[in-house]
Amino acid sequence: MSERKNRRRSAVVSISAAAATETARSVHAAGSDTIRIALVGCGGRGAGAAVNALSTRANVKLVAMADAFEEPLDRAHKAIKTQMGDRVDVPRDRRFVGLNAFRDAIDCDIDVVLLCTPPGFRPDHFEAAVAAGRHVFMEKPVAVDAPGVRRILETNKVAKRKGLAVAVGHHLRHETKHREVIQRLQDGIVGRIMFMRAYFCSGGVWVRRRTEGESEMHYQIRNWYYFTWLSGDHIVEQHVHDLDVINWLKNGHPVQAQAMGGRQVRIGKDYGEIFDHHSVEFTYGDGSKLMSLSRHIPNCWNSFSQHAHGTDGDADIEGHGRSMITVRGKAPIVWKRDRDGHQVEQDDLFAALLAGEPYNEADYGATSTMTAILGRMASYSGKAVTWDDAIASELDLGPKELAFDAEAPVYPGSDMIYPCAVPGITRAW
Repeated sequence: MSERKNRRRSAVVSISAAAATETARSVHAAGSDTIRIALVGCGGRGAGAAVNALSTRANVKLVAMADAFEEPLDRAHKAIKTQMGDRVDVPRDRRFVGLNAFRDAIDCDIDVVLLCTPPGFRPDHFEAAVAAGRHVFMEKPVAVDAPGVRRILETNKVAKRKGLAVAVGHHLRHETKHREVIQRLQDGIVGRIMFMRAYFCSGGVWVRRRTEGESEMHYQIRNWYYFTWLSGDHIVEQHVHDLDVINWLKNGHPVQAQAMGGRQVRIGKDYGEIFDHHSVEFTYGDGSKLMSLSRHIPNCWNSFSQHAHGTDGDADIEGHGRSMITVRGKAPIVWKRDRDGHQVEQDDLFAALLAGEPYNEADYGATSTMTAILGRMASYSGKAVTWDDAIASELDLGPKELAFDAEAPVYPGSDMIYPCAVPGITRAW
């Protein structure tokens, strides 16, 4: 077993042992009525999650921040402080920078930690937070490979034994329109659901170009979206939202996937190793099919939506800001978006903390992440991949050592273009 895997297994064992003797923390630090939070990962979504947490009805204060890089941390601190004022109390000595900065933030006198870094770091960060007895909000996806998903599931067993709340950033599960439509579909309003569709198609996201003298590891972490070991590819990092909705509808996960995908446009030296399109056919245990399309190519048809087709009607679970069920022969039922699910998910978490109620979303968050990874495996390999083979995969995408001067998991060729998966050749699990 590699040194990295030995270290990871030791971490799981140590937090499991600690759980046998440690009781769950009170939601309030040091007997105060203030819920003290730390933010780990200070990009746009991290700053947004912090503002959402500070905007709940609970008495919440941001007291610690951490990021791999100083500039996004300082920018986020300024933005959050400007918006939330006295709810932000993060002096310079509680702003931590570096790849191990998450440990310093978690070790502060806090109750809740928001884990919002690139998802390749999530298993390590979740283990550390649970070992320290912190309640957790973690952004989706929760891992980038099957070993990472298994670590999340094992760590969550410890979190449950400790009575820790764990929320995952699948905000659509908290939006009224989604809850209404999913419940009615599960109650049979459109009959037996035979076929589903899900889309996450857009022009793509930011690019961070290499700077002179920058190490390969430093560059990849800064430009993390384009490296599978950090983002999971865009089918995992973004399309996981849609796949989570379909799993929610089906009360389970697919049993197999077959797919095609590749790089048609996004192939330059700034775009790492990921694909720019994936088309996946997922099969669920009852034989129903999900057709999934995720694409990052400019000037194309765009959609962020999920749809279900039954024997008696159809549903736009998410149809560009509104949801609709059409039963044949009847007028459509339409829901418009009300409150943003990003805010509601934080409201729900902190309400549960104040009420002392159990709250845990990590298992379904891990399952949805694994569903997206299954789709990537099928797309990268060009093979039909079963759920059982995928979840049992030992393919660990991360580096042997995590440091800015360490060896990176992948390097570009002499033309500075990174190699990518080749369907029919690549073994992706």
